[in-house]
Amino acid sequence: MEQLEGRTAFITGGASGIGLGIARALVEAGMQVMIADLRPDHIASAMELFESLQKSRQVAAVELDVTDRAGFARAADEAWARFGGVHVLVNNAGVGVTGSVADTTFADWDWGLEVNLGGAVNGLCTFLPRMIAQGEGGHLVNTASLSAITPPPRGSAVYATAKAALLAMSESIREELAEHRIGVSVLLPGPFKTNIREAGRYRPARYREGSGLGAVEAKLAKREDAPDWADPYDLGRMTVDAIRADRLYVVTHGEFRGWAETRFAEILAAYPPVDPELLKAMGRRRPPRPE
Repeated sequence: MEQLEGRTAFITGGASGIGLGIARALVEAGMQVMIADLRPDHIASAMELFESLQKSRQVAAVELDVTDRAGFARAADEAWARFGGVHVLVNNAGVGVTGSVADTTFADWDWGLEVNLGGAVNGLCTFLPRMIAQGEGGHLVNTASLSAITPPPRGSAVYATAKAALLAMSESIREELAEHRIGVSVLLPGPFKTNIREAGRYRPARYREGSGLGAVEAKLAKREDAPDWADPYDLGRMTVDAIRADRLYVVTHGEFRGWAETRFAEILAAYPPVDPELLKAMGRRRPPRPE
């Protein structure tokens, strides 16, 4: 999707952090953007930013809880009414569910998976049929994490599970969506300056009762970003490049390459020898080696 100017993007979690960085980069590339976010204070500050950049006419905003499917449908209606269509969907909204797996309860798993994974599913099911019917091609972006492919920190079971699923989703739908001229990219960011640490403060009541991670979330909310963590706007520009080039993987931090190499080497070493007769019976050829 080389032509971005004059087209429209819809970004969940778009009013702060990585979502806002992507929104800013897409607007500067000439796109119209609707940012969807749960927090009205973040929406207000984001709109102030675009006003200061003299780009506010290209941007609209809507409050959205990505677990609310009816709300998603209303937001899509609003995007089509405002801009006449959507060509890029960015499933970016996420929450940082952190804590020992032994303390993690159904409430914690439900919240983390329903936002980080279910929110992307809701976006896909809501927007994809409309984008296909629109007949103008487009692009899907899923914000996963390097935690999907490298050993995540202790206490990241819920988060890493959801992000690994987003990686698998992106890989599995890419070929099929290409038939509709819709590309797919999956973002695999490392440490960025975001507000994800504050998510526990806004955990809905239905996910708060019975949680075993309240104390951890309260402590996490006070954590400061490290000065060497990356600027989300940098990832925004990488996302623009990936959309234009129809690049599947967007990896932000080369420092994690060694962990990925170790992981994949161990996986490859675990494979038994190939049985040519079984391959033949399965009707599959040996896959090509990467260049």
